[in-house]
Amino acid sequence: MDRVLYGREAVFHETGLAARLIGLGGRDFARVPYEHGDDPPVVVFTGGRGMGKTALLKQLRNTYRGATPLALIDCAAITPPADHGPGWTELTGALAELAVQLSPRVTGAKPVQFPRLSLGLVAVASISWTQEDEERAQRDLQRLGPVLSTVDATKGAATNWVTKVLTKLAATFADAAVPLAGLLAEATVETVLEEVFGKFHRKSENWYGSYRNAGGRGKAGLQQLAIDFEQRGRRRQEAEDFLVGALVEDLGQAYKGLTRVGTRRGRPVLLLDNAHGELGRRLVEPILRARHDGLRDKVVVFAASRVRDHEGLRHARRLRLPETTHRAPCERGGDITSGILAVELTPLSPAQTQAAFDRLDPSGLTPADLARGVHRLTGGRPLGVTLLGQAAAETPRGERPALTPGALLDRDVELREDARPVPVVPALLAALLPQPRLEPFTVLAAAHDEVSARLLARTRLHTESRDGDMALRVRDELRAEDWPEGPEHFVADPLLRALLLHRLRFADGDHPRHAAWRAVHETLHRHYERDDQGTGRPYRLHHELALGRVENAVDHLRSTFHEPDVVGWLGRLRFIASAPYPRAPGATGPDPRRDAALGRHAPDRLPAGLDAEATALHLSVRRLLHAVWLLTDPLALPDEDVTDKLAHELRQLSGRHLTGNSPLWDAATHWPRDIHAWRRLSLPPGREDGV
Repeated sequence: MDRVLYGREAVFHETGLAARLIGLGGRDFARVPYEHGDDPPVVVFTGGRGMGKTALLKQLRNTYRGATPLALIDCAAITPPADHGPGWTELTGALAELAVQLSPRVTGAKPVQFPRLSLGLVAVASISWTQEDEERAQRDLQRLGPVLSTVDATKGAATNWVTKVLTKLAATFADAAVPLAGLLAEATVETVLEEVFGKFHRKSENWYGSYRNAGGRGKAGLQQLAIDFEQRGRRRQEAEDFLVGALVEDLGQAYKGLTRVGTRRGRPVLLLDNAHGELGRRLVEPILRARHDGLRDKVVVFAASRVRDHEGLRHARRLRLPETTHRAPCERGGDITSGILAVELTPLSPAQTQAAFDRLDPSGLTPADLARGVHRLTGGRPLGVTLLGQAAAETPRGERPALTPGALLDRDVELREDARPVPVVPALLAALLPQPRLEPFTVLAAAHDEVSARLLARTRLHTESRDGDMALRVRDELRAEDWPEGPEHFVADPLLRALLLHRLRFADGDHPRHAAWRAVHETLHRHYERDDQGTGRPYRLHHELALGRVENAVDHLRSTFHEPDVVGWLGRLRFIASAPYPRAPGATGPDPRRDAALGRHAPDRLPAGLDAEATALHLSVRRLLHAVWLLTDPLALPDEDVTDKLAHELRQLSGRHLTGNSPLWDAATHWPRDIHAWRRLSLPPGREDGV
């Protein structure tokens, strides 16, 4: 089923990137001039988890399937067959799957045949067959049936050729002192040529005459290919590279001259998901190497890489997706990887997020700012936008007007029509952080840096790993997944951190105690309480807010208000108020912070010994703290009354400060602007980069 992929018009437009490389428009398959002539780059879409790489490749498949030969594989999910021989590797399995997907008939052209690849796969499959294990040889041969069927569907699907191959192998074993890989390959190939290949296709054997030590003789090349494959290491790599070349050559032969049905329109397409791994490189690099050496082919490769700064992209031409809408220059340089066009997938814009919400839920019953709030929380990550938009659409109509991003995290969502709805947070975490054990990530999401993360690992995760530093293991896992790093949070991405903190608070089912949540924040609170330099106090108060204790933070901000460094005071206010709010599960109704910010909720106690002026300052700071806490919470929505109150309190405080009233007055002007623009509160107030 097709999906609307917002923000991906640069790929799917009628003259977009895909059309210009494939040569066909995606709607009516009208011819489109090739942008790069006979030397197209390998396009690698880069972006972290949830950025829509897989969805984009699937949409390319759905768009062009039936118009041109096309195949899509996940390089991280090539499943080995049961009890396979050493002639099967991930690469040979991937090549076989690609050939089967590429072969079906398309509009205006006959099916693509893969005789060269078939012979190569047959040769390497035979490397470890023995006379005592005929069943393995039979299984390996039968697995090659779908590939051989691309040459002759009737003969390839039959099984009589398998019997004849086994008979020939038995004679080979009898004649040979040792079952050499080359002799077995020759016997197997000879039988396949006789039993499956027609007269025309038998000539395809000659292509292997260019292989190492073949001297122009095809059978000798296939023998050497099998021998090299058996040796592993560099020799096996050379053999596998040649097999990739066989796939490309077979595709090229299908485009030479006229076919019996007519001329082919559009180039063949390889779609490689998760190509940043070893298999992806093993498939792409032989193509790049051949093109670098001046050989031309007809293949268009679209790949996806979760790692932006991958070694395989070291000399790639880099563009952001919108920059490829009309033109995608990629000049080939001295390194083979210069033949790669690395296209960074950009997040959805606020307008695109709103369009996605409107399409998923046209009722218009959700709050006007909900889509924008989801955009702030997700950073425009398409997976998060789509799943949270779907959760909003599946919320009962009467509950939609009160939805917030945090409330959406509490919802269930239907991922499949034939399965029960599942909770949003586990569904998102399974896609964004597929780890066998989420507990270490969940606990360390509350940390600020490696020091506090290692403290949590020692105290809360001491049973998780006895052979290393769990905090550093988690850090390395996040880096390997290309998650961003930041100065204030050990888990820097706002969406991932929010999901993990949600899990920390609610996954243990210990309402209303929330034992895991309390234990983690109390541990960090005690850690920063031991700080002798005083720099740990804002951190300690930050975690007190996360535990629902506000008054010490108000006391500190009141008592330090008159110090000369007002910008520093505003920075501490901003940091303390960035604490995650200790929500109740499935809470509905107004946020309690709203009444506190508007002065409708008086504190339970006031510090002793305050005169009238100090009391007024204390209450003003308390209202301001709650306002900042609510307005900057990515799980809440902005509130105009609270925003006006924030500006009012800052102006009142400006009049109370003897020397630093200017930054406070500027904050009263600029912080509401930052809130309306969904930016982080700027420091100094009004600074454009929001630092």
